[in-house]
Amino acid sequence: MELNGSPISQSELAALGLVGYGHFTSMRVENRAVRGLSQHMDRLTRDCRTVFDAELDPERVRHLIRRAVADTDIAVVVRITVFDPRIALGRPGAEADPHVLVTWREAPPVPQAPMNLRSAVYTRDLPKTKHVGLFGALYQRRLAQRDGADDVLFTNADGTITEIATSNIGVISDGQLIWPQAEVLPGITMRLLSQTLDEEVVVKPITLAELPHIDAAVATNAAVGVRAIARIDDIDLPVDHEMIDRLRAEYESIPPQRI
Repeated sequence: MELNGSPISQSELAALGLVGYGHFTSMRVENRAVRGLSQHMDRLTRDCRTVFDAELDPERVRHLIRRAVADTDIAVVVRITVFDPRIALGRPGAEADPHVLVTWREAPPVPQAPMNLRSAVYTRDLPKTKHVGLFGALYQRRLAQRDGADDVLFTNADGTITEIATSNIGVISDGQLIWPQAEVLPGITMRLLSQTLDEEVVVKPITLAELPHIDAAVATNAAVGVRAIARIDDIDLPVDHEMIDRLRAEYESIPPQRI
């Protein structure tokens, strides 16, 4: 765990934990390379302008990631968190000097087992920004898990599907991949898949009422790639659909970029 390339102090870490104002991205690093690395850097620079009204140097961030994983030979999930230890709870409008915290954990094995979701009406704050304000999403995930599900699927009040707590969702119908037309985080894996597929990717509103009529569904994020969804509420979905295998193969065929 390093802040700007040096061990983080207790007071600096406390500022992140107690104020909780910042943004981040997470990426799976294997052999010091990342699928969609440039898009992760674009996210960080874009979100830094949104959250701090400040510029972030992506080359410096890449240097800090290389430093953090230099002695690591296993696949890891690296998280880059951008925050300012000097910003106080009462003065978030102060001029910011964003710092870069790099942490990592061992990556989960892939592919992951199919997952079960429970739906809940919930919208994240500033949904297009990957910020550190995760309490609401994690609370909804906790409720879903306490009810026997693996994760939570967010919807609007009218039943329109948006996203999973920390993943995107796509449904498969008539051989097409469909993303929800909604206010969601534009996930890197979702975007890479959309760019890789030969046919047009459809984006349109999807409701819970439509789920009995779809062919399959997948969750996508940078840590695990493409994961089949086996159940949403009381609706069972096929997990051996050929399109799921194709999406996973398409994603894994994307050349990783060296950090």
